[in-house]
Amino acid sequence: MKLTKFDATDELAVANLRVLSAEMIERANSGHPGLPLGAAPMLWALWRGHLRVDPQQPDWFNRDRFVLSAGHGSALLYSLLHVSGFDVTMDDLKHFRQFGSRTPGHPEYGVVDGVEATTGPLGQGLGMAVGMALAETHLAAQLPAGLVDHYTYSLVGDGDLMEGVSHEAASFAGQHQLGKLIVLYDDNAVSLDGPTSRSFQTDVSKRFESYGWETQVVADGNDLAAIDAAIARAKQTPQPSLIAVKTVIGFGAPGAGTNAVHGNPLGQVGMATLRQNLNWTAAPFTVLPAVVKRAQTQIAARGHQVAQAWQQRVSQLPMSTLTTLKRLLNHELPLDFAQQLPSYDEGAEASRMTSHTMIQTLAAKLPELVGGSADLASSNKTTIETDGLMTPAQPANRNLAFGVREFGEGAILNGLALHGGLRVFGSTFLVFSDYLRGAIRLAALQHLPVTYVFTHDSIAVGEDGPTHQPIEQLMSLRLIPNVTVIRPGDPNETIAAWWQSINATDHPTVLVLTRQNLAVLPTTKRLAMTGVARGGYVISPQKGLQPTGILVASGSEVALALQAQAKLAHLGQDVSVVSMPSMELFQQQSAQYQASVLPPQVRRRVAIEMGATLGWERIVGLDGTIVGLDHFGASGAASAVLPAMGFTVSAVVQAYQQTHVERSGQRLAVI
Repeated sequence: MKLTKFDATDELAVANLRVLSAEMIERANSGHPGLPLGAAPMLWALWRGHLRVDPQQPDWFNRDRFVLSAGHGSALLYSLLHVSGFDVTMDDLKHFRQFGSRTPGHPEYGVVDGVEATTGPLGQGLGMAVGMALAETHLAAQLPAGLVDHYTYSLVGDGDLMEGVSHEAASFAGQHQLGKLIVLYDDNAVSLDGPTSRSFQTDVSKRFESYGWETQVVADGNDLAAIDAAIARAKQTPQPSLIAVKTVIGFGAPGAGTNAVHGNPLGQVGMATLRQNLNWTAAPFTVLPAVVKRAQTQIAARGHQVAQAWQQRVSQLPMSTLTTLKRLLNHELPLDFAQQLPSYDEGAEASRMTSHTMIQTLAAKLPELVGGSADLASSNKTTIETDGLMTPAQPANRNLAFGVREFGEGAILNGLALHGGLRVFGSTFLVFSDYLRGAIRLAALQHLPVTYVFTHDSIAVGEDGPTHQPIEQLMSLRLIPNVTVIRPGDPNETIAAWWQSINATDHPTVLVLTRQNLAVLPTTKRLAMTGVARGGYVISPQKGLQPTGILVASGSEVALALQAQAKLAHLGQDVSVVSMPSMELFQQQSAQYQASVLPPQVRRRVAIEMGATLGWERIVGLDGTIVGLDHFGASGAASAVLPAMGFTVSAVVQAYQQTHVERSGQRLAVI
């Protein structure tokens, strides 16, 4: 076990990081000094002695990952990045938490080099670190030896470990024996409102031991050698490791050890006291030359040397392996893949079953495809049939059993995607998307191409009743910025929906799928691929030059709209039917295309969807009508529940006939 030799320069570095972080917060008059002042020694010990990163090549694939799960301590991370030579300037530090700066209040992935994940919503950083460690284990088993061989580190606080998602993620990590995951616990016994004893008495070490983790305790959070030795021991264990480091929140500042120093700038007097207690006399925003030299020689130089050796190893790979590796790292698809997709001429099947077919097609061509379910794979139909379950004994397999841990699943998926080299999907019932909504939001913030397969999409679930029948979930998912929600109406639209998702590079995609059968609809074999890509399209046009009205629907309700169109034709109404699987994609189209699907002058419109109606007025306008649900469903056979809730041909026809159209020109439809 190799240990790091620390000296007076390292103690200076810790003091430098503490003061610099506090100065950033003071200048911004906003931030959280408590964690940086307490945790600076443990992060210096980690970065100085262990972390393999290359500031010159911050995206080097085999780097160690560090996730600051306690993201409110961002000032310390930015200070470390600056001192270590990453592209984080002193000017960046001086503009901490300012509008438009590269150093936002909580770390944001993609804003500045060296930030591996967007953190701040407590607990999710730990979940993402678990995902990164899982990606390392899986890819190490799939690719030639040595190509993927790194550690994932995370710093968590008391708040992280109170959040339920931390329990889900930690249990999963223990199950998978992620030995290259090392978590430093900033154990200061203080949270925002006061001592943790007000709400928290868990024996954290015993808890993690029960999950199958190795645990250690460092009694003095200022003891660099003890922290270093604990990390070195953790690197030798086959299980994930938790190192509880006993720290003093706000060390050196007035109010140290209390919540008073958690989230408020120290003020002029407080900064003076901190400087005095740390024996710090340098001018504000100073990094001592000795500290810079130590960081450059011990952090940057070490990482650069390891990165160069890895690149040399890559350059010697056989051409076929190198081509595959480059494709994975660039998130590219095989060139001829689009021509190999399945299509349907006739028949009927649940869109979850069509999705299952598409997953097999994708898995056959994309070894990087990995996914699973929250203990519902047999119902979500998400199993990759050619592979077994990913386990510690079989880490190269591609099916993940997330267990009944939806939020943990979402956070782990984000970590898998952040790591790179994989295409990931996860699944559960649509109604349970609420449990992982926070993770979906972070996927959108981080521009991650995660696919969510949410089945059992409506009251057609039937006998399971209102607890399992989604109402508000569909529209609420559409409200999350940078998320594409697709609810396909038949097998061909389902194939097209998956194709959109697998081609996404900068946003997550939600696939909303049925348990009940969907018949292949006329024209979709020809129109679905382009139509779904545009979010909405005329699936059945009117007979004349201009429709007298428009029926718009998504998912299983498209078939209902087509039946209503036929009925209305007998009544002398020449309406068109628009399939709108994705509002988001439709609204990204040109005004000209939108007008071709929804002519502005045709204001007699009816939208049909088995979910909340709020939002559809953007499509049907103030004159339109929405056949939807703004109340919960009921338990019973779908054949009884659907007509009782108004989803029949006669109900749609009646809604159309009652649609009020003002012809004064004062109210305009919204497209």
